[in-house]
Amino acid sequence: MYYSRKRLMIDLPEEMTTIWSCTNEKCNGWMRDNFVFLIQPICGQCNSFMEKSEKMLPILANTSPNQTKH
Repeated sequence: MYYSRKRLMIDLPEEMTTIWSCTNEKCNGWMRDNFVFLIQPICGQCNSFMEKSEKMLPILANTSPNQTKH
């Protein structure tokens, strides 16, 4: 049997999403706001502070019951 690894090209719906971006110029880390558990998150890659911004991303719902920010 032949199994192809080619993925189907499906257009996923996108929306402007609030994200946190790393403030370190050498780091390109970012995370979605609805996946952050702290009021002021710290970059997981370089431990620098992060700032809010927006990015066009595919729609993704966070269904975690632990959604409160400390």
